[in-house]
Amino acid sequence: MAPIPPNVRSAPAEPWRSSIILGRPPPWRSFRPVVRIACVASAIVAALHYLALALGLPSVFLRGRALKGPLDREGLRRLFAADGVWGVAAGLWLVTGLLRAFGGLEKGSAFYMASRLFWLKLALFLVVVALEVWPMLTLIRWRRAIGAGRTPDTSAARTLFHLNHVELALVVVIVFVASFMARGFGLR
Repeated sequence: MAPIPPNVRSAPAEPWRSSIILGRPPPWRSFRPVVRIACVASAIVAALHYLALALGLPSVFLRGRALKGPLDREGLRRLFAADGVWGVAAGLWLVTGLLRAFGGLEKGSAFYMASRLFWLKLALFLVVVALEVWPMLTLIRWRRAIGAGRTPDTSAARTLFHLNHVELALVVVIVFVASFMARGFGLR
């Protein structure tokens, strides 16, 4: 058996170096494949959750800008594009959020169920969904009117603009609630 080099006897700052020097695989190589796949899945779902937020906030902001601007052909095109991205982001946010909370990828469902802030976050999300029903149906009607070659009745644009900004503010509040929840605040 070879003697241990002198620099290994004192604990190195990077524990993986001692493994390599002693001929053992580094710690990340000793994970079982199932554990590694779960870690990768958790990282991918978390990244998609954050990406949904990164897509959602600017798209709902741009949707509001389009609602305030002229709703001519180009203005409606911008409005529908922003609204489409907002819809994709909301769907992605919902699916990845449920996977993170109840799919066994993160802290576990017991953590989330015991957190008052999780319930607040969920309630705020449901308020955003409820507020979104009328704008969603209105914009679907506008899309259908344009598809049929008619000019849509855009008289509700001002109200939709204000409702849009309430949704935007609620999404920002959800981000803060989520940040506090992830750090253990609000546990019973």
